[in-house]
Amino acid sequence: MEEEDEVNESFPLFKPSKNPKPLSKPKPTAADSNPEPHFERSTDADPSPTTTTFKNLGLTEWAVETCKELGMKKPTPVQAHCIPKILAGRDVLGLAQTGSGKTAAFALPIMHRLTADPYGVFALVVTPTRELAFQLAEQFRALGSAVHLRCAVIVGGEDMLTQMKKLVERPHVVIATPGRLKVLLENSEIPPVFSNTKFLVLDEADRVLDFGFEEELRMVFQCIPKKRQTLLFSATMTENLQALLEVSPNKAYFYEEYQGFKTVDTLKQQYLLVPNDVKDVYLVHILSKMEDMGVRSAMIFVSTCRTCHQLSLLLEHLDQTAVAMHSFNSQPLRLTALNRFKSGKVPVLLATDVASRGLDIPTVDLVINYDIPRFPRDYIHRVGRTARAGRGGLAISFVSQTDVDLVHEIEAVIGKQLEEFQCKEHEVLSDIRKIYSARRVAIMKMRDDGFEEKAKERKKQKRKTLAEKGLLDKRSRKRKRQKRTAEAEIEVEAEQTE
Repeated sequence: MEEEDEVNESFPLFKPSKNPKPLSKPKPTAADSNPEPHFERSTDADPSPTTTTFKNLGLTEWAVETCKELGMKKPTPVQAHCIPKILAGRDVLGLAQTGSGKTAAFALPIMHRLTADPYGVFALVVTPTRELAFQLAEQFRALGSAVHLRCAVIVGGEDMLTQMKKLVERPHVVIATPGRLKVLLENSEIPPVFSNTKFLVLDEADRVLDFGFEEELRMVFQCIPKKRQTLLFSATMTENLQALLEVSPNKAYFYEEYQGFKTVDTLKQQYLLVPNDVKDVYLVHILSKMEDMGVRSAMIFVSTCRTCHQLSLLLEHLDQTAVAMHSFNSQPLRLTALNRFKSGKVPVLLATDVASRGLDIPTVDLVINYDIPRFPRDYIHRVGRTARAGRGGLAISFVSQTDVDLVHEIEAVIGKQLEEFQCKEHEVLSDIRKIYSARRVAIMKMRDDGFEEKAKERKKQKRKTLAEKGLLDKRSRKRKRQKRTAEAEIEVEAEQTE
């Protein structure tokens, strides 16, 4: 009987074996009193850094020379642990801090193996955002310059016919976002392109698995060979990643640089108590002090596209040079904004969480959380845009009265207390009238541009997409459960105080 191509309900990402381990634990027997673990785990964050070199990790001479030319003097812990395992043919899950060199940890061994079989699409890398896809391509091309690596980026917002042509030419590495990749795979000419793919990589794997990409991933797994290596890399651990690790049938290797959540020691983390109606006033004040603070460039994170767009218009009216990056902007506009910021032409980037993952811009010395993220792991990814690769950095979080519990949750998760950022209130408020005036101008411009109508249309389209995927009911049920839980907690508290 032929093996079915359909992906089963749990669709483990790791390659299948003839005798896959069951999801539920079998009853122990006498012969099974010391069962072999499903995966090999390592949590050592310091693998003899004084003696470990790229050469003794098993990489070829050209790869070692490329690392030297790029200023990579010695492997980081995630590279030292994961590269030998990947070269040995193992599935790998690498969990390491932002800025720790995760991309090179999977790119170097992939290209080492590629030189022995440089035909067809050798590796498929799936990543959650378009900007991260383009950055990964830059890094792959830099690391693979000696072997003339051909790399294609497949993301939404660009011409599909051009992308199909790129895929048919069979580049060595394809870097894609899940949505656009699924659409292209629905064309009968594209699946054969991946018939000899040896590696599947999920970068920022926690987000790829948690953001409703199940349908897209199923399509990907049906179109790539079952005999492959699967590599998952992330800065934060989630239940989905843990579940995949536990059902890995070929005893995957799990490298965990740290347990739980962590921010780097070179990052200074501070908070500023700010009423909601003057957050933009404090923001403008801090940006005016960037030069005095020794800050070359800053990233400001907000929770909505509306706030991002409004702040960009406000700063524009105040002659503060800044660019904005959010999902309302077209792909060319987003890339232009990012490139202007990366090149140093613009010192300030306003962004939603579309820019919180993976982006590596060495000049970013300051991250401002204009809005506190709802989840601690999003905070970790945001502040991870600075203090990368051993450099220092500063993160300032604007905290309103309603944000206090969120900040306490973040502090509990990262195991650190945020310090208070000091600024002179009379200096901050000296320009309040000018900034309020700029805010009114920004709001009027948004109204004239029809921003609210666009926002309503996007929300409608998003709900339609979620409904088609069957995710809308799941979200509603989740919200109802959260509401019932909150109400129950309030009732318990009331009873305790009576």
